[in-house]
Amino acid sequence: MPSAVKSCSGSMKILVLGRGKTGSLVAEVGRQRGHEVSVLGAADNPNASALNPAKLKPIDVVIDFTTPHAVLANIAACVHARANTVVGTTGWYAELPRIRKMVEENGTGFLYGANFSVGVNLFFDIARSAAAGLQHGYSGQIFERHHVHKKDAPSGTAIAMQYIIREACGAELEITSFREGDVVGMHEVVLNSPEDTIYLCHDAKSRRGFAEGAVRAAEWLSGKKGFFDFKDIWRQL
Repeated sequence: MPSAVKSCSGSMKILVLGRGKTGSLVAEVGRQRGHEVSVLGAADNPNASALNPAKLKPIDVVIDFTTPHAVLANIAACVHARANTVVGTTGWYAELPRIRKMVEENGTGFLYGANFSVGVNLFFDIARSAAAGLQHGYSGQIFERHHVHKKDAPSGTAIAMQYIIREACGAELEITSFREGDVVGMHEVVLNSPEDTIYLCHDAKSRRGFAEGAVRAAEWLSGKKGFFDFKDIWRQL
Protein backbone atom coordinates (compact mmCIF):
# COMPACT_ATOMS: atom_id res chain seq x y z
CA MET A 1 0.00 0.00 0.00
CA PRO A 2 1.25 3.56 -0.74
CA SER A 3 2.49 5.51 2.25
CA ALA A 4 0.75 8.61 3.54
CA VAL A 5 0.78 11.71 1.34
CA LYS A 6 3.78 13.91 2.03
CA SER A 7 2.81 17.46 2.95
CA CYS A 8 4.18 20.32 0.86
CA SER A 9 5.52 21.69 4.16
CA GLY A 10 8.20 18.96 4.03
CA SER A 11 11.01 20.11 1.75
CA MET A 12 12.07 17.67 -0.97
CA LYS A 13 15.00 17.55 -3.37
CA ILE A 14 13.49 17.71 -6.87
CA LEU A 15 15.36 17.32 -10.13
CA VAL A 16 13.57 18.89 -13.10
CA LEU A 17 14.49 17.62 -16.56
CA GLY A 18 13.83 20.26 -19.21
CA ARG A 19 14.48 23.98 -19.44
CA GLY A 20 11.54 24.75 -21.73
CA LYS A 21 8.64 26.98 -20.73
CA THR A 22 6.82 24.34 -18.70
CA GLY A 23 9.97 22.83 -17.16
CA SER A 24 11.17 26.27 -16.08
CA LEU A 25 7.79 27.02 -14.51
CA VAL A 26 7.82 23.65 -12.70
CA ALA A 27 11.17 24.60 -11.17
CA GLU A 28 9.79 28.01 -10.14
CA VAL A 29 6.69 26.50 -8.54
CA GLY A 30 8.77 23.85 -6.78
CA ARG A 31 10.94 26.52 -5.15
CA GLN A 32 7.87 28.57 -4.21
CA ARG A 33 6.48 25.49 -2.45
CA GLY A 34 9.63 25.21 -0.35
CA HIS A 35 11.56 22.52 -2.22
CA GLU A 36 15.22 22.38 -3.21
CA VAL A 37 15.15 22.26 -7.01
CA SER A 38 17.89 21.53 -9.53
CA VAL A 39 17.45 21.55 -13.31
CA LEU A 40 19.07 19.72 -16.22
CA GLY A 41 18.51 20.87 -19.79
CA ALA A 42 19.09 18.92 -22.98
CA ALA A 43 22.69 20.12 -23.28
CA ASP A 44 23.41 18.96 -19.71
CA ASN A 45 21.93 15.50 -20.22
CA PRO A 46 22.50 14.06 -23.72
CA ASN A 47 21.03 10.55 -23.99
CA ALA A 48 20.30 10.60 -20.24
CA SER A 49 24.06 10.51 -19.56
CA ALA A 50 23.79 12.74 -16.47
CA LEU A 51 21.21 10.49 -14.80
CA ASN A 52 23.52 8.08 -13.02
CA PRO A 53 22.78 6.48 -9.63
CA ALA A 54 25.22 8.76 -7.79
CA LYS A 55 23.53 11.88 -9.21
CA LEU A 56 20.04 10.56 -8.44
CA LYS A 57 20.67 9.06 -4.98
CA PRO A 58 19.92 12.27 -3.02
CA ILE A 59 16.92 13.18 -5.21
CA ASP A 60 13.42 12.57 -3.80
CA VAL A 61 11.58 12.92 -7.14
CA VAL A 62 12.56 13.59 -10.75
CA ILE A 63 10.09 15.58 -12.90
CA ASP A 64 10.44 15.21 -16.68
CA PHE A 65 9.17 17.86 -19.10
CA THR A 66 11.50 17.19 -22.04
CA THR A 67 10.64 15.86 -25.51
CA PRO A 68 9.29 12.59 -26.95
CA HIS A 69 12.78 11.98 -28.35
CA ALA A 70 14.50 12.23 -24.95
CA VAL A 71 11.94 10.99 -22.46
CA LEU A 72 12.31 7.21 -22.81
CA ALA A 73 16.06 7.28 -22.11
CA ASN A 74 15.40 9.57 -19.12
CA ILE A 75 12.72 7.24 -17.77
CA ALA A 76 14.93 4.17 -18.13
CA ALA A 77 17.85 5.85 -16.35
CA CYS A 78 15.69 7.07 -13.47
CA VAL A 79 13.83 3.79 -13.01
CA HIS A 80 17.01 1.70 -13.05
CA ALA A 81 18.48 4.07 -10.44
CA ARG A 82 15.26 3.60 -8.43
CA ALA A 83 14.51 7.31 -8.48
CA ASN A 84 10.81 8.15 -8.18
CA THR A 85 9.75 9.92 -11.36
CA VAL A 86 6.90 12.16 -12.54
CA VAL A 87 6.59 12.41 -16.33
CA GLY A 88 4.67 15.25 -17.99
CA THR A 89 6.19 14.68 -21.42
CA THR A 90 3.80 13.05 -23.90
CA GLY A 91 4.26 11.30 -27.24
CA TRP A 92 5.68 8.03 -25.85
CA TYR A 93 2.56 6.13 -24.71
CA ALA A 94 3.03 3.25 -27.15
CA GLU A 95 5.78 2.19 -24.72
CA LEU A 96 3.57 2.23 -21.60
CA PRO A 97 3.44 -1.59 -21.16
CA ARG A 98 7.24 -1.84 -21.32
CA ILE A 99 7.73 1.06 -18.91
CA ARG A 100 5.18 -0.36 -16.46
CA LYS A 101 7.06 -3.68 -16.45
CA MET A 102 10.36 -1.86 -15.89
CA VAL A 103 8.91 0.12 -12.96
CA GLU A 104 7.46 -2.99 -11.34
CA GLU A 105 10.71 -4.95 -11.75
CA ASN A 106 12.77 -2.17 -10.17
CA GLY A 107 10.33 -1.45 -7.34
CA THR A 108 10.21 2.30 -7.76
CA GLY A 109 7.50 4.97 -7.97
CA PHE A 110 6.36 6.32 -11.31
CA LEU A 111 3.56 8.75 -12.16
CA TYR A 112 2.71 9.98 -15.65
CA GLY A 113 -0.07 12.16 -16.97
CA ALA A 114 -1.39 13.36 -20.28
CA ASN A 115 -2.12 16.63 -18.46
CA PHE A 116 -1.35 17.72 -14.88
CA SER A 117 -3.96 20.48 -14.79
CA VAL A 118 -6.76 19.79 -12.31
CA GLY A 119 -9.10 21.66 -14.68
CA VAL A 120 -8.30 19.32 -17.56
CA ASN A 121 -8.92 16.30 -15.37
CA LEU A 122 -12.32 17.72 -14.42
CA PHE A 123 -12.87 18.19 -18.17
CA PHE A 124 -12.10 14.48 -18.67
CA ASP A 125 -14.90 13.61 -16.23
CA ILE A 126 -17.35 15.92 -18.01
CA ALA A 127 -16.45 14.38 -21.39
CA ARG A 128 -16.91 10.89 -19.95
CA SER A 129 -20.47 11.77 -18.92
CA ALA A 130 -21.22 13.54 -22.22
CA ALA A 131 -20.10 10.46 -24.18
CA ALA A 132 -23.53 8.96 -23.48
CA GLY A 133 -24.84 11.24 -26.23
CA LEU A 134 -22.95 9.17 -28.79
CA GLN A 135 -25.36 6.35 -28.05
CA HIS A 136 -28.36 8.65 -28.60
CA GLY A 137 -27.99 10.04 -32.10
CA TYR A 138 -24.99 12.33 -31.70
CA SER A 139 -21.75 12.23 -33.67
CA GLY A 140 -18.56 13.65 -32.20
CA GLN A 141 -15.14 15.13 -32.88
CA ILE A 142 -12.15 16.21 -30.80
CA PHE A 143 -10.18 19.36 -31.65
CA GLU A 144 -6.89 20.40 -30.05
CA ARG A 145 -4.80 23.55 -30.51
CA HIS A 146 -1.27 24.18 -29.25
CA HIS A 147 1.72 26.42 -29.88
CA VAL A 148 3.83 25.85 -32.98
CA HIS A 149 6.74 24.41 -30.96
CA LYS A 150 4.80 21.44 -29.57
CA LYS A 151 6.52 18.33 -30.93
CA ASP A 152 3.74 15.71 -30.81
CA ALA A 153 0.36 15.70 -32.55
CA PRO A 154 -2.26 14.81 -31.57
CA SER A 155 -1.58 15.98 -28.03
CA GLY A 156 -1.43 13.49 -25.20
CA THR A 157 -4.49 15.18 -23.69
CA ALA A 158 -6.51 14.69 -26.88
CA ILE A 159 -5.46 11.04 -27.07
CA ALA A 160 -6.46 10.58 -23.42
CA MET A 161 -9.83 12.19 -24.21
CA GLN A 162 -10.30 9.84 -27.16
CA TYR A 163 -9.54 6.85 -24.92
CA ILE A 164 -11.90 8.03 -22.15
CA ILE A 165 -14.79 8.42 -24.61
CA ARG A 166 -14.07 5.09 -26.28
CA GLU A 167 -13.99 3.41 -22.86
CA ALA A 168 -17.28 5.08 -21.88
CA CYS A 169 -19.35 4.28 -24.95
CA GLY A 170 -17.32 2.37 -27.54
CA ALA A 171 -17.16 5.25 -30.04
CA GLU A 172 -13.89 6.25 -31.69
CA LEU A 173 -13.78 10.04 -32.20
CA GLU A 174 -11.52 11.62 -34.80
CA ILE A 175 -8.93 14.11 -33.51
CA THR A 176 -8.06 17.24 -35.49
CA SER A 177 -4.87 19.07 -34.44
CA PHE A 178 -3.82 22.69 -34.99
CA ARG A 179 -0.44 24.30 -34.24
CA GLU A 180 -0.80 28.07 -33.98
CA GLY A 181 1.35 30.86 -32.52
CA ASP A 182 1.83 30.54 -28.76
CA VAL A 183 -1.44 28.80 -27.85
CA VAL A 184 -0.92 27.18 -24.43
CA GLY A 185 -3.49 24.46 -25.00
CA MET A 186 -7.13 24.30 -26.05
CA HIS A 187 -9.17 21.09 -26.22
CA GLU A 188 -12.73 20.77 -27.49
CA VAL A 189 -15.21 17.94 -27.73
CA VAL A 190 -18.05 18.71 -30.12
CA LEU A 191 -21.19 16.54 -30.18
CA ASN A 192 -23.55 17.13 -33.06
CA SER A 193 -27.09 15.95 -33.82
CA PRO A 194 -29.77 17.10 -36.30
CA GLU A 195 -31.41 19.02 -33.45
CA ASP A 196 -28.48 20.67 -31.64
CA THR A 197 -24.74 20.90 -31.06
CA ILE A 198 -22.92 20.57 -27.73
CA TYR A 199 -19.55 22.26 -27.29
CA LEU A 200 -17.26 21.24 -24.42
CA CYS A 201 -14.03 23.26 -24.17
CA HIS A 202 -11.03 23.64 -21.90
CA ASP A 203 -8.77 26.60 -22.72
CA ALA A 204 -5.58 26.92 -20.65
CA LYS A 205 -4.73 30.55 -19.86
CA SER A 206 -1.18 29.74 -18.80
CA ARG A 207 1.14 26.81 -18.08
CA ARG A 208 0.99 27.42 -14.35
CA GLY A 209 -1.85 24.94 -13.82
CA PHE A 210 0.28 22.21 -15.42
CA ALA A 211 3.32 23.16 -13.32
CA GLU A 212 1.46 23.27 -10.01
CA GLY A 213 -0.16 19.92 -10.74
CA ALA A 214 3.21 18.35 -11.56
CA VAL A 215 4.84 19.60 -8.36
CA ARG A 216 1.90 18.48 -6.24
CA ALA A 217 2.06 15.11 -8.00
CA ALA A 218 5.75 14.87 -7.03
CA GLU A 219 4.84 15.62 -3.41
CA TRP A 220 2.22 12.87 -3.55
CA LEU A 221 4.63 10.36 -5.14
CA SER A 222 7.51 10.93 -2.71
CA GLY A 223 8.20 7.71 -0.81
CA LYS A 224 5.69 5.64 -2.76
CA LYS A 225 6.21 2.63 -5.02
CA GLY A 226 3.98 1.73 -7.95
CA PHE A 227 2.85 2.80 -11.40
CA PHE A 228 0.27 5.61 -11.42
CA ASP A 229 -1.70 7.75 -13.88
CA PHE A 230 -2.41 11.32 -12.75
CA LYS A 231 -6.05 11.11 -13.83
CA ASP A 232 -6.55 8.37 -11.23
CA ILE A 233 -4.93 10.15 -8.27
CA TRP A 234 -5.43 13.91 -8.72
CA ARG A 235 -8.31 14.00 -6.19
CA GLN A 236 -5.87 12.86 -3.48
CA LEU A 237 -3.56 15.87 -3.88
